[in-house]
Amino acid sequence: MPAERAGYTVTMFLIDTSPSMAKLRTIQLPPGPNGEECTTQITQLQWLLQFVKLKIQEMIYNNRKTDQCGVIVFGSESSNNIIHAAHDGYDHVSEYIPIGRPNVNTLSKLDELAATDIFGDPIDALIVGIETQAQYLAKKKTWTRKIVLVTDGESPIEVEDWEATAHKMNSCNINLTIVFVLSLHANHPSIDCLVNSGADFDDEEFGYTEPDKPKIKQINETFYHQFVSKLESGFVGTCSDALQETAKPDIKVTKSALMGTILRLGDVETRSDEAIELTVKTSKCTAMSRPKSWKKFAVREAKRKEATQDEDEEMEGESEKVTFAQLKMRSEYYVEQADAEGDVKMEDNEVKDLQPEDEESPHHLEKVEKEQLVRGFKYGTTYAPCPDGQFPRLPTQKGIEICGFFLAQNFRRELSMGEIQYVWADPTSSKQQAALSSIVKAMDKKGAMAIARWVSKDGMDAKMGVLTPVSFDEVDCLIWAQMPFADDVRKYTFASLDKLVNKKGEVLTEHPFIPTEEQLEAMDDFVDGMDLMQAGPRDEEGHRTPWYNTLESYNPSVHRTKQAMFHCAVVSDLATNPLPPPHPDLLQYFEPPKRAVNNSIDSLEKCKSVFKVKQVPKRVAKARKDGHAHAHDEDDTLLLEGKEPALHRTMSQVQITESSSSKFSPTKVKPSANESETEDEDEEEEGLLLDQVKEPGTPATRRNNQPLPTPARSVSPEVDPGRAPGRIIGSTYPLADFKKNIAQGDVVTKAVEDLAAVITEIVMRPFSSRRHKELLECMQFLRDTALLVRLTSEMSVHIHMIALQEDEIDAWNAWVFPYENSQSRPDYFFRRFLVDLKSKCTSEPGNGEFWSEVKSVGRGISLISNKEAKQNGGSSKVSESGAINVRTDNISHFNCGYSRQVQFLD
Repeated sequence: MPAERAGYTVTMFLIDTSPSMAKLRTIQLPPGPNGEECTTQITQLQWLLQFVKLKIQEMIYNNRKTDQCGVIVFGSESSNNIIHAAHDGYDHVSEYIPIGRPNVNTLSKLDELAATDIFGDPIDALIVGIETQAQYLAKKKTWTRKIVLVTDGESPIEVEDWEATAHKMNSCNINLTIVFVLSLHANHPSIDCLVNSGADFDDEEFGYTEPDKPKIKQINETFYHQFVSKLESGFVGTCSDALQETAKPDIKVTKSALMGTILRLGDVETRSDEAIELTVKTSKCTAMSRPKSWKKFAVREAKRKEATQDEDEEMEGESEKVTFAQLKMRSEYYVEQADAEGDVKMEDNEVKDLQPEDEESPHHLEKVEKEQLVRGFKYGTTYAPCPDGQFPRLPTQKGIEICGFFLAQNFRRELSMGEIQYVWADPTSSKQQAALSSIVKAMDKKGAMAIARWVSKDGMDAKMGVLTPVSFDEVDCLIWAQMPFADDVRKYTFASLDKLVNKKGEVLTEHPFIPTEEQLEAMDDFVDGMDLMQAGPRDEEGHRTPWYNTLESYNPSVHRTKQAMFHCAVVSDLATNPLPPPHPDLLQYFEPPKRAVNNSIDSLEKCKSVFKVKQVPKRVAKARKDGHAHAHDEDDTLLLEGKEPALHRTMSQVQITESSSSKFSPTKVKPSANESETEDEDEEEEGLLLDQVKEPGTPATRRNNQPLPTPARSVSPEVDPGRAPGRIIGSTYPLADFKKNIAQGDVVTKAVEDLAAVITEIVMRPFSSRRHKELLECMQFLRDTALLVRLTSEMSVHIHMIALQEDEIDAWNAWVFPYENSQSRPDYFFRRFLVDLKSKCTSEPGNGEFWSEVKSVGRGISLISNKEAKQNGGSSKVSESGAINVRTDNISHFNCGYSRQVQFLD
């Protein structure tokens, strides 16, 4: 697409104000806060003026002096134009806004337009617009001329000698755009269809033909198409299409200015016979685009002139005029006389209120002028003055000096910084072009890039970068990319992802933190499934195209801000006409493509399974010895499971949880003999925090001249139970949760399932050895529960002995060894508790230590035999010999209906 010169354009807007433009139409507004549909009614003229104001707002937004426009209305009551003033004729055509640079007043005058009772001739308005534009641009031959005609197509047209008008427009290189609006009757049956379709008149692209079209409109529409076909540059479209095109993100390719400099290769001063010096031009290849900055305004009340007392009484009830004024920053400089060092502070008078200069003020501030200040640099606790404002610069010379060459394959692309620049040969010198082309061809042939030093002006700081050879169809050039100095590079080091070293210095090849082959394969499949190179639409040959295109990816902040500014400028009331949603082109890359998402569903589920992905609970701050709690950040979450509490401390916590309804009593945890004194002190402190919760105001007992402890808090911090979604058993106090739930009686089966799952998860966590004893106790209690649920006196007033049904006994046996017909019992038999536990413990990385402890327990956690079940009033399908033989290595058959071979206990 050829670059278009920005600005230097005069656009004439020809607006129809005939009586037919007063007809009403229904406009669809953005949905309300609750999703309800919102509509409003405006006239055809107001609908048309939205497009005109958006085009003018574009000129105001660009803020170019050479972007100018004028407005001519036809169908006006007066005849005010240059042709009528000189030769009469061309009635009811008026120059409403003279050609000039548009501003806010231009938009205000357009809002004042209204439909009249007089018809105007569009051809007369077109001729007046051509002559007005030609007279204004008489000495500006190179300016671009545009005319935009907006009408509903129901005004009568004098079609004589229209070919001469078309010839005149071609000779002046005028670009004509004709925009139609649809005439809708209030009781039209297809009003909703027309509004939703977005069509204003017969539109082949929308596949719409206006029903019951007036005869005059059919004739005018045919004429407009015929007229535009005779022009070298013309277009006919609908108002809806034009508004949609206006809201579309618009990227204008502008021509960058060429800046002259010198390209040097070698030492030109001392070895000029071995050096090369070329005259080159540079231009921008990329430039960062930023949204328009917002200004700050404040309400300013206009001051009234002095009036007499009688006038004040008359104006007492009138409201004062309120206007907005832009705030401006101002800096004032003060020196603090009490400061011995004499440091000068710059303060913003709008931010800081200065202290009054009175005798009571401890510091006296004296205002100084900016010319009295001396710039300096902070050097430790003092200042190094610099009267000239800066220290002497290096004696650099303007130009681009090539320092050397290196292979392009060694270029570190991630270090490229800043904007990209083209380096062209001098367009006016063929020798310079041939020389630069030779350098480019040689670098391209060798696969090399150049290290260059760029100085924009004499005495300026130098920049280091690389030059890359580029060959276009008809020209060769270099591309400059700035590179960082050693001081600019930030190096971040972190531990290896596939190599771990323990405290002994040994390299570990297998560890929970090192990915396995299965995990690597699962992640590879997921990455392949999210490939975007084949996720786009099909081309003409039926092949998939890439989904992402840089040229169609727009900056949302730039274009959404622009859309909001334009909308606020053309709409008087935002409450009744809110900001419309963003254009679809702006949101096309906000969501991943459906094709890639569908292709990655299976691989994503596999990744969740092999990586054991789950929601990590928030970390609970550990209580300090002084009774204070650490502050907790919202983003401070666990990446890996941390240290679990010791078993004896956990049991103490369990007792507190079970007896939460009763009064807390202080209990001291007795440490084991092999624990150190430090651990003993820590355990004692934690026991005090957890067990010795005293009522507020109760003094603590002082022993052995110890320092007074911090008073106990009235409310202890809540401990996260570690309960996953959908579970009733948590990982923090699993046994206590289990006992609490089985006491209810109706959730026993669910509690058994969740406890088995929690035991397996805790075993596979790092540092789970601290909870082995607790987990074995949970397993023993879990098995006992399958035989009998005992409601102790701590849980109920009286004791009940409840014999379970066959389901709970079968559930335990199913976890130990699954039934062959497990599909008929999904609530129990999909959880192969001990079989899966052994498989995970004996695999890598696993937990072999825990499995050895399980084997040492033996028959106490094996299958429940029929003999045991009968003793407790239940039944089982497992014989006594089958329960004993479960400890053999290879099991081929049980006398209980099992037929699958499995290795259970060693």
